[in-house]
Amino acid sequence: MTARIAIVILLAASPADAQTTSPPQGRDVSRVYADICAACHGPRLEGGKAQSLVDDTWVFGGTDADLQRTIADGRLEAGMPAFRSLLGEPEIRAMVYYLREARVTLRATPPRKPSPVDSAIVHDTTAHRFRMELVADGLSAPWGMAFLPDGRLIVSERHGALRLIEMGKPVPAPISGTPRPWVMQDGGLMDVALHPKFEENGWIYLAYSEPGQPPTSTTKVVRGRIRDGQWVDQQTIHQAPATLYVADNTHFGARFLFDATGHLFFSIGDRGTMPDAQSLATPNGKIHRVLEDGTVPADNPFVSTAGAVGSIWSYGNRNPQGLAWHPVTGALWSSEHGPRGGDEINVIEKGQNFGWPTVTYGINYDGSPISARTEAQGLVSPIVSWTPSVAPSGIAFYTGDRFPRWKNDLFVALLAGQSLRRLKIEGRAVTEQETIFSGYGRVRHVINGPDGLIYVALNDPGRIVRLVPAQ
Repeated sequence: MTARIAIVILLAASPADAQTTSPPQGRDVSRVYADICAACHGPRLEGGKAQSLVDDTWVFGGTDADLQRTIADGRLEAGMPAFRSLLGEPEIRAMVYYLREARVTLRATPPRKPSPVDSAIVHDTTAHRFRMELVADGLSAPWGMAFLPDGRLIVSERHGALRLIEMGKPVPAPISGTPRPWVMQDGGLMDVALHPKFEENGWIYLAYSEPGQPPTSTTKVVRGRIRDGQWVDQQTIHQAPATLYVADNTHFGARFLFDATGHLFFSIGDRGTMPDAQSLATPNGKIHRVLEDGTVPADNPFVSTAGAVGSIWSYGNRNPQGLAWHPVTGALWSSEHGPRGGDEINVIEKGQNFGWPTVTYGINYDGSPISARTEAQGLVSPIVSWTPSVAPSGIAFYTGDRFPRWKNDLFVALLAGQSLRRLKIEGRAVTEQETIFSGYGRVRHVINGPDGLIYVALNDPGRIVRLVPAQ
């Protein structure tokens, strides 16, 4: 065969056999490839009797739709039969994902031990040069960060500690009396935020995984104050009824964001129960909006919907861990963990359905398909998605003056990617992506500092660093 073919998946069976075989369901896509594709395309997709599937040569088009059509309908002129009857639509979609993932994985550099922070090293990017300075070390998986008016940095650690860090001084002991989270898999102490009028009322908001009747848990939101090193005056802002607690330790969310009028937005993941994201009767798989004391605003989109959780602002969200306001348009942007692939950046709007799990660019962790569709009428598509997974967490639009050519760019903390990524935004389109740094461990969060610098929370090991302009 001489033609370089878009996705030539030749089977050991004949085309006639392919037309009479019943479509299997729920198979691991890597096993499907090994069983029916590897003999021709090679076990690592490098090519054999047929062409390589990882060399970027797509004769019949390289979009997802092109690849799905090639697998389903075949390319008889190139010797490839149609496999629509052998592979169901979800499996065809999963195969496209598998090819995307394999291409990146086979070219990836093996992960290395996280580098120490050396402020003498100058990092070059397309627009700016910077040095990385260590702000705090010896932390346990820092998750959330916020600056107090006096310049101290409040940091939440996933294993339950809340600390007030003063620049240039050793990391202090944790605040005593804070809630004890359910620390299991994704669970723990998550985000921290200050009330917009913190100087007047002292309110600090925390999100954490609350244990219920074993082995269940939920995402809980509270507020309290710090007085003489103690957590006091705690009030519950959001907590699901016990009947909605879930016996799964994944996808708790949870990120905070206040708007200019004092509404609190917070995210909760689907808790590993995919259908919950489409149900208005559960808080899971949603972004919520409440007043500062947890009261549901009268203008929320589902307040008058029978059986709906009134705090829901958007739904069909798998596991959002980043929220940020665009500094020019005022739009609410969100980062969202996909499954195996299909991580997303979305613009969140009132009452909208973001599709999970009806549509997705990813597959299950075991390789089985989730959905044959990546978009559908009435469901909001992401601004950008990533395959394979980069695991986006905290996000922030840069609003300072120390890096002027980064003004209004979106910075995304990547866990699986172990990097900080910059996205240039024009309207609702991402026009440029750049890795700012990598190799320092999993990146959990990024925020603007009052000094115009960019502060970043790193995990494994737990550190806070900041980016400082270099000549």
